[in-house]
Amino acid sequence: MNTVLRFMRERMQKAVERDRRVEGHVEAISRVLWRWREQRLVILVALLALLDYTTTGIALELTDKGYVEDGLIAGWALRVGGFGWLFVIDMGALVVLSLAALTARYFLVKSGFEGYGRAAFVVLLLPYAVMAAAAAINNLVLTFL
Repeated sequence: MNTVLRFMRERMQKAVERDRRVEGHVEAISRVLWRWREQRLVILVALLALLDYTTTGIALELTDKGYVEDGLIAGWALRVGGFGWLFVIDMGALVVLSLAALTARYFLVKSGFEGYGRAAFVVLLLPYAVMAAAAAINNLVLTFL
């Protein structure tokens, strides 16, 4: 039994050493994707979510097109509860995603992997920022073209 535990401990140490060698590269990639502090990413995501919500409202008010929201959940929220439900769904998604990013970052930093923590934070929030910006641009194009 002692031999099995020693073998497992050695394997775990080798895995941690391998992860430490790669951590710097992973952090460098996350800095290419987002070079500023992580707090700015949270602010950007919140502002883009607000912009998406606002442009959706503008598009719904100024156009007679009923297909502004193509997303399944957002379209459902608009049909069931209107614009207020869309706000609740948008804020819920933003809070859940932000909490997931903060939790992943916290546990990875606590484990001694700061580079992975930053990368996890960026990888979880940056796609949402890109999609929110694309949705806002799409809403503006649908409204004015």
